[in-house]
Amino acid sequence: MNWFFLQVTNPTSSVADSLSKVNNTSNASAPSMNLMDMLGNGGPLMIPLALLLVLAIFFFFERLIAIRKASNIDPNFMNIIRDNVYTGNVASARSLAKNTPNPVAKMIDKGLQRIGKPIDAIEKSMENVGKLEIYKMERNLSILSLVYGIAPMFGFLGTLIGMLQLFYRINTTHEFSTDAIAGGIYTKLITSAVGLTIGLLAYIGYNFLNAQLDKTVNKMEVASAEFIDILQEPTR
Repeated sequence: MNWFFLQVTNPTSSVADSLSKVNNTSNASAPSMNLMDMLGNGGPLMIPLALLLVLAIFFFFERLIAIRKASNIDPNFMNIIRDNVYTGNVASARSLAKNTPNPVAKMIDKGLQRIGKPIDAIEKSMENVGKLEIYKMERNLSILSLVYGIAPMFGFLGTLIGMLQLFYRINTTHEFSTDAIAGGIYTKLITSAVGLTIGLLAYIGYNFLNAQLDKTVNKMEVASAEFIDILQEPTR
């Protein structure tokens, strides 16, 4: 009887104990997901996916540095070129252009070499140099486009191979437990998730670099048009 009254007079402690047991059970049955363990379960195709990720990161930063260096143009560059051309000091203008390491300066140097020839010939020469410089800036962008194209395919291939292995094992062992099937599908979808993630990152990087490249090309076109205007203006 005393025990009964103790239970009645302490209902909150009993409820708290019950909730604690439920929480402990739920925590024990829901293990946390470890990212490295999850990636390790992706299988052999995680190796080429890792290589694709390394390629994407390396060539993204390599091209970013190259494009930013090419777009680094002194605001006073064309003003100095104009003053030298107006005063007839073409040699000084060429010296400045040769010692300035960017595509705009190389185009202007080619135009300065062609001074005295028809404007059409000067424009054509500068255009050819500009195309070559644009090609140099675009040189390794194709690798990023390759990565964002094939990384998801590698991921799907890994998932397909894993699913084939899973169903083959089920067919041979006749094991239809929910845990075995769910665990197998979970590990086989890892390559698809990783491949899509790498492809998305490479796609974003590719488009970002193209936007930076377009800005540099626009600067080159503006400088080329300005130089032609300088040659067509009357000498001061």
